[in-house]
Amino acid sequence: MHNLALALQKIGHFVTGSDDEIYNPAKDRLEKAGLLPEKFGWYPEKITPDLDLAILGMHARADNPELLRAQEMGIRVMSFPEFIYKQSQDKKRIVVAGSHGKTTTTSMIMHVLRNVGVDFDYLVGAQLEGFDTMVRLSDAPIMVIEGDEYLSSPIDRRPKFLHYRPHVTVITGVAWDHINVFPTYEEYCRQFELLTQNMEADGNLFYYGPDKDLTDIITRSKSPICALPYAAVPHKVINGEIIVKTSETDHVKLKIFGDHNLANLAAAKLVCQTIGIRERAFWKAIQTFTGAAKRLQSLVSNDNFSAWLDFAHAPSKAKATVEAVRKLHPERRLIACLELHTFSSLNKEFLPLYKGSLDPADFAAVFYSPHTLEMKKMPPVAPAEIQAAFEKAGLQVFTERADLEAFIKGQDLENANLLLMSSGNFGGMDIPAFVQGL
Repeated sequence: MHNLALALQKIGHFVTGSDDEIYNPAKDRLEKAGLLPEKFGWYPEKITPDLDLAILGMHARADNPELLRAQEMGIRVMSFPEFIYKQSQDKKRIVVAGSHGKTTTTSMIMHVLRNVGVDFDYLVGAQLEGFDTMVRLSDAPIMVIEGDEYLSSPIDRRPKFLHYRPHVTVITGVAWDHINVFPTYEEYCRQFELLTQNMEADGNLFYYGPDKDLTDIITRSKSPICALPYAAVPHKVINGEIIVKTSETDHVKLKIFGDHNLANLAAAKLVCQTIGIRERAFWKAIQTFTGAAKRLQSLVSNDNFSAWLDFAHAPSKAKATVEAVRKLHPERRLIACLELHTFSSLNKEFLPLYKGSLDPADFAAVFYSPHTLEMKKMPPVAPAEIQAAFEKAGLQVFTERADLEAFIKGQDLENANLLLMSSGNFGGMDIPAFVQGL
C-alpha cells in the first residue's frame, strides 16, 4: 500500500493515508515523500466529500471507522487489486501466481525487460535492485503483476489475482496456504482453477509441469487458453556455482541457485519469449540477476562460511530453500532456522505439513513468538507440539530472540552455512547486523 501511495504521488495525484501502525522501511519512505500521517490511527473526519477515491488494504477491518464514513458519504471504495486492474485495462497484463516463487519469477521478468529496454509497469512483492518502488504506474504498454491468492480486502473476499484478467499467466505450483480463509486444500486449489478461467481469451498459461495437483487443475479448467508446462532449466553445480548450457557452444553462469529458482527461471524465459525477447538477449540479461530482497538473499559469503535470508515460511517453501542450500554446498554443515509467523504456520492443524521440511539441515531451530499468537488471537502452541510436527531429530524450539541468537553463536561456523527463513524478523532481530557479527 505504501508503494502504491508513492507511485500515485509520483504521477501527480494528491494522496493521503491512514494506518494504526507503520513500520520501516515504509515509515521512513513515506516521511521522506511527505506522506506520513501526523498521527497513527483511524480518523473518520479525514474522509471528506472532495475525495475521489478510497483504496482499501487488507489490514483494515470491515468496521473500520474511515471505511464506514466513506461508505456513508458515497465515496468510491476500491481494493488494491481492483485499482491496479483499472490502471492496467489498456495494457498487456502478465500475472505470476502460485504458492511459492511468485516474487522471484516476477523479479526475473522485470530484470530482463529493464535490461533489454522494454517499457513496462509493475507490481511486485519485494524491493528489487535498480527499482525505486515496488509499484510503477505510467503509460507503458505492459504491466507485470505478482498475483497473490490472498483476499482483496475486508469487503472483497475474492483472491487478488481474480481481478487482473491476465493475457499471460504463470502458475509456479500449489501448496496449501492461508488456512484461515481457505480451510481445505481443495478450496485453495479451486482459486487457481478460477484464475485460469478468468484470463483474457486466447491467453497464454505457463505452469510447473512436475506439480501433479497443478496439472490436474489445468486439465479440469475449461478455459480457451494455450497451456504449456515447464520444469527447471537443466544445470550443473560446479564449485558452488550454477552453470547452464544455452546452446551447443555457449554456457552461462548464474547468480541464483536451487531447483526451485531454476524452475522460476524457465517460467520467466517463456514469458519473455512470448512478448518478443530473443533467447540470446534473455540469457545475457539474466546472468546479472541476483534475486529479490529476502529471497535467498546473500548476507555473508566467504571461503568457509555463507549466510542467507529467505522469505520461506510455508512448508513447501522451507523445504525447497533448505534443499537448495544443501545441494549448493554439500560439503558444509548446514544450520537452518525457521520462524513460524503466519496464521497458517502457527495453526495446530497446519503444523504437521512441516514434517521433513528441515531434514536436509544438520542442525535446525524453529522460532515463534507467543506475542504473535496473542496478536492473531490464536491459542498457545507448546514447543513440544512443534517438535512433534516437524519430526526432526535434535530440533531446537525457541520463543525468545536471545535464546535463538545464543544457539546460532554456539554453533561451529567454520566450513558451515547458515540459513534464516522468515516472513517476520525473529522477534525484532537486526538480521544483517547479527550475521555480520558472527
